[in-house]
Amino acid sequence: METQGQAAIEGSSRLVDVLRALPAKELNSLIERLGIRIDPAKRLDTPGQVARALVALPDLREPARLPPAAVDLLHRVAEAKGSLLVTAVPPSLEPLLARGLMFARAAGPGAKAGRGPVELVLPIANLLQLRAWEGEDPRGARALLAQASFETTSAIASHYLGRPATPPIVLALEPAWEVLSDPVLLRAESEKLAPSELRVLENVEREGGEVDTEELLEIEREPLRLRTATGVSPSRRGVGSALERRGFVIPVHPNRHVVPTEVSLIVSAAHRAERAERREEVKQFVRSGDHAPRRARFALDPSPLALALALAAREGQSEVKSNIGTPKSLTAKLGTRFGRDATSVAMIVALSRAVGLWEPSALVASSPPGALTLSDLPSLLFGAWRRGGAWDEARDEPEVLRLSIDARDPSPIGVVREILLEALVDLGEGWIPWPALERYLRSDHRMAGLTRLFRRWAERSHAASGEGAAASRWAEPVAVARRIVKESLPGLGMIDTGEDDDADTSTSEDGGLMIRLTPRGRALLAGRSTSSEGEAKFLDSHVLRIGAHTRIANVLAIAPLVEVARCAEALELLVAPQTLARALSAGLEADAVRLRLEAVAPLPDTLSKTLAQASVVLGRGTFVPTGGFLWVDDANLREMLRTRRATSELFVEPSPPGGLLVAAAVDLDRLSRRCRALGIEILYDGQVVRARSIPPGATPTPPPPRVTPSPGSVEATRRRSSQIRVQVRKKDD
Repeated sequence: METQGQAAIEGSSRLVDVLRALPAKELNSLIERLGIRIDPAKRLDTPGQVARALVALPDLREPARLPPAAVDLLHRVAEAKGSLLVTAVPPSLEPLLARGLMFARAAGPGAKAGRGPVELVLPIANLLQLRAWEGEDPRGARALLAQASFETTSAIASHYLGRPATPPIVLALEPAWEVLSDPVLLRAESEKLAPSELRVLENVEREGGEVDTEELLEIEREPLRLRTATGVSPSRRGVGSALERRGFVIPVHPNRHVVPTEVSLIVSAAHRAERAERREEVKQFVRSGDHAPRRARFALDPSPLALALALAAREGQSEVKSNIGTPKSLTAKLGTRFGRDATSVAMIVALSRAVGLWEPSALVASSPPGALTLSDLPSLLFGAWRRGGAWDEARDEPEVLRLSIDARDPSPIGVVREILLEALVDLGEGWIPWPALERYLRSDHRMAGLTRLFRRWAERSHAASGEGAAASRWAEPVAVARRIVKESLPGLGMIDTGEDDDADTSTSEDGGLMIRLTPRGRALLAGRSTSSEGEAKFLDSHVLRIGAHTRIANVLAIAPLVEVARCAEALELLVAPQTLARALSAGLEADAVRLRLEAVAPLPDTLSKTLAQASVVLGRGTFVPTGGFLWVDDANLREMLRTRRATSELFVEPSPPGGLLVAAAVDLDRLSRRCRALGIEILYDGQVVRARSIPPGATPTPPPPRVTPSPGSVEATRRRSSQIRVQVRKKDD
């Protein structure tokens, strides 16, 4: 792009700014490609008119109109807040560029010389139109704004614009998103709140970050009640409406009001000092003694298992369909195959699908997840789990994709996860008894509100499924936290678990449960890398161990060439002659096989020789389609059939000894008729093939009309018949 255009959009991802930075040639090409009509009489410049035409396209609101790889790239860039650095332009960017949905520009030190990484830019207006996907936080500001009503988005846009917002609202929302997505700007905006507004926001956060309209009016002590057909409606001049205009509380249909996750993190930080005194007793108990259990189960790194599952998913026909849950039979089979618990396997599968590890686009080494290394997988999976859009422990079936799209109402699981993770960090690095952790969780001021939220969420979920509120059952927040500790966090490699036989189990069945945060878990919670030293290498001539610095796309590219040998602390793959032979028989060239393997690790001499032998061409054969083989023992008859004009076109030349190859388009009836004309009969299954008297396609001669003969003609016919028989006899004699 031009230098002037780069300076114009420096630090800005607004759609109009991105279009203004495009060279004139590219902008005119986009206008011509999409058929956008530019009116020179309007006060808006050309980029402004193009921006209004682009946000009206239905492609972002209907992902089925885009290729699956392009949709996956949109999700990866959206998770990076609209700006993602890649080493090269991925192929899936082309349909997005053609529609003006995403743009690319050079970045880094070599930008002026045309070298260095490439920045993929998803403009804010396009980002806010995306439908929520399973890898996104359902209570994040972006997901809430994408499904908010026109009145809500218009009020938020008008507040941050400083003037009334005009359609299209998604363009007017860009300044609001810049504030809501930046923690520094969001904190500065929260400091501008009036004391009454701050009190209401803190009370809503204390109730779990979600209240209904009646509760919001009670919290803000608003006496006015505006009742409509759908229930109570808050006034447009109250404290709740002031928070709604700032985007700090966003209404959700029909009558709920939710605090976005970004705002909740800032508001909850103010309560940490208040909770310190109540939790100091628990912390002293945990740190006062040694709580090491008698038996312990140490958590494993989830990245080898996630990569092994992604390799297994590419074997043969996939049983997994897009936007539908993973079959239980498949997860049970994979759990048995790799020796892991079916629940842990199902969770890793759901998170892997959410981050795009099972998608074909993961084979692209220029964009995530293919561009990442094996050491990046733990943080990638942990981030997908923490956002809560793919796995939800509050449900009987935690995989969200197993539900229909209309029944995927998000539960308050995100608040429980944040409270639990905060407790694990606060209680230190040693072993923690579960009863102490449970007391710590119950001391949080949000627990009472969370219990109410879980009950209401369960009632809504059962009502949506047709079971009714009477059959609803909800899990206590502490019970959900116990399930996270026993199932999810060990599967993610975050905590070690143990059991103590001497512990008191009279008050709780898990009284003897001990947990400890692993070094990997501490690094992930602190935002540090969990990378370890190690490159991929061959342990012997057939076993390949995948290292922490191996790129994911390179490993997935050798899926047709390998089998998973071992999946524990590290991933070991079997590269045997039979696997190579299977890949070569599937159509892969020996040189391509060598390049794929060498991209992962240097080849040992024995494997290199095996590939060299497999690439040797001993000769060539020509395939000719035939309709059959005609055995003819007599060489003279074979020569006659091969050379006569009536039959030469029926056979393939040359034919092997002992017979003749029948051409592909010749049927048995035609073959028998032509050969019988030369005096040669055709046998099939021991029977002589009798050709039809009328060749296919010939028009049969109709029989003459039947005439009743007279007595005189009958006598003449008898004399004529006797004369014919005599002549035949004389001829026979």
